[in-house]
Amino acid sequence: MICLHAFLFLHRLKGETARAAELGQRVFDAMFADFDRSLREMGTGDLSVGRQVKRMAQAFYGRIDAYERGLTAGDGVLEHALARNLFGTVSAEEATLDAMARYLRREARRLGEQPIARLMAGEISFDDPPVLPARQAASA
Repeated sequence: MICLHAFLFLHRLKGETARAAELGQRVFDAMFADFDRSLREMGTGDLSVGRQVKRMAQAFYGRIDAYERGLTAGDGVLEHALARNLFGTVSAEEATLDAMARYLRREARRLGEQPIARLMAGEISFDDPPVLPARQAASA
């Protein structure tokens, strides 16, 4: 969910001013610095933290691409991206995927309507995401 909301914010900043691009980069850097710190706190060894963070960044870029395509395409593209990237190995019902896709589209629209000056001032909010059913491991 962190990556999903970071995507929404970065998606909104895309195509704005150079200052907005700088803010987007600072948010990205802070997010991955926090991921780095969290891995270390969980006991990941110093030698493997860099590799793990690199994999996380590659996965994040993949999610950005998938969510971008999903927002502009129809025919379940966003739902498929959410199934693969948000739920991963957890089986998600079609109704759950539809609810999350509606949430993502709605929040992208809401952020698009907010003046960039408010976002640059750190005034950002998201509606609550849909309540999702308990997770069930995907069957093999």
